[in-house]
Amino acid sequence: MSRKSRISQAAVAVAVIALAATGCGESSTGSKASDSASSSSGKYSGKGIGLAYDIGGKGDQSFNDAAYAGLQKAEKEFGISGRDVEPQDNETDADKIQRLTQLAQAGYNPVIGVGFVYGPAVKEVAAKFPNTTFGIIDDETVQAKNVADMVFHEEQASYLAGVAAAKTSKKAHIGFIGGVDIPLIHKFEAGYVQGAKSVNPSIKIESQYLTETPQEGGFSSPDKGKDAAAGQIEAGADVIYHAAGLSGQGVITEAAAKKVWAIGVDSDQYSQSALAAYKDYILGSALKNVGGAVYDLVKSVHEGKPLSGVVRGSLSNDGVGFADSNPKYKAMTDVVAAVDKAKQAIIDGTVTVNTK
Repeated sequence: MSRKSRISQAAVAVAVIALAATGCGESSTGSKASDSASSSSGKYSGKGIGLAYDIGGKGDQSFNDAAYAGLQKAEKEFGISGRDVEPQDNETDADKIQRLTQLAQAGYNPVIGVGFVYGPAVKEVAAKFPNTTFGIIDDETVQAKNVADMVFHEEQASYLAGVAAAKTSKKAHIGFIGGVDIPLIHKFEAGYVQGAKSVNPSIKIESQYLTETPQEGGFSSPDKGKDAAAGQIEAGADVIYHAAGLSGQGVITEAAAKKVWAIGVDSDQYSQSALAAYKDYILGSALKNVGGAVYDLVKSVHEGKPLSGVVRGSLSNDGVGFADSNPKYKAMTDVVAAVDKAKQAIIDGTVTVNTK
């Protein structure tokens, strides 16, 4: 039977850790490679954490970097090593299978695929290494005793972003830019639109997806994000929310150049060092506690009680949220109050957020 678990509330801060641009690798504390897991006594016997990044890789200041922050926190807290591996351009499922297989063969435990694109690979490799715990982020299609499906109510965080955007906009005209036209990103748009319209039913909302498939660079092309933002700003939008991974950096830089608001995603992008020059124009970020999910899975394996089944983050367990790091946002007391009220309504169940 699958065991559901709440994402640790304490771990939500992981998503906003300042990330160092260090190289891939592992510490010298790893043990000899084997298909091993935590024993029933709770003693960890793996080599360390194996983390395989999604499109865009480490340095996206968003989704992948949030996962890396979770790895860093777990390494420090539990005194274990980790290895993080970058994706290749135009890679196939076979490439992902090989990557996860190599991590499992080397004795890393857990082995985590960052992103739904790892679904087929996790399904195949987990079956070959039943004593290793696997995790996959943003996918719940892999059903196995040794797999944790770490998913989120992205639409809830996006609803709060929509409320903030509508309350902040001076033109009643906002924008949404999705990286790839897929159901996962539709959840971000659906929540954003619903949240904005809860404030102003007649608000105008620009919406654009950068590509049809991930392979076309929708999550990894800042130039595409910049061009899309330029078009929406020219059309009149004065607040733009992106759910586009690395491409979102282009959205943020263009918003800052045109002196309009941007809303970040996944990590607290106001606090990211690579975006420091533009942070005055980052209103907030719709958080998805990917780092907390990574940390919680590692913790469970380290303690000999590996998570499995669907582990879903929501507003009620701090798995998603809205970052308020920007002092300019905090000074907008009416906006903050509206977002807080919306958050409580979702937690109480008086508001159900759309996913389509």
